[in-house]
Amino acid sequence: MADEQFQVRVIGRVESPLLERAGAPKQGDEGGPDAWLVFDPSVARGLRDLTVGQDILLLTWLHRADREVLAVHPRGDLSRPETGVFATRSPDRPNPIGLHRVTVLAVEGPRIRVSDLEAVDGTPVLDVKPVLTRSGER
Repeated sequence: MADEQFQVRVIGRVESPLLERAGAPKQGDEGGPDAWLVFDPSVARGLRDLTVGQDILLLTWLHRADREVLAVHPRGDLSRPETGVFATRSPDRPNPIGLHRVTVLAVEGPRIRVSDLEAVDGTPVLDVKPVLTRSGER
């Protein structure tokens, strides 16, 4: 099982004023700036029904993560007990998939402006999914 491989396609990149992990908030609602998601033109058709004001789930590849980490002190606070990484939102983990709930602020062709994104500039985008709030939206 451990050597099973999957291929993931990068469909875009984050353009953010956040240049270093150290300067990024832990979560988007803790001061994450507005940022652009710039998609490959080959996936532009998939963006066509996104609308301003819509909440989306953005999946990213946290490319600066340490993939060997299995336990952390939550939020880097050494006074908190060491916790298994799968019980935390740490970016350092075996498969550093980022999950971000953001709001669409603008749609300009293959570029989407979103709010409250804590991902650093250049972070690869893997997928976008709508936030479902009622069963009628499914």
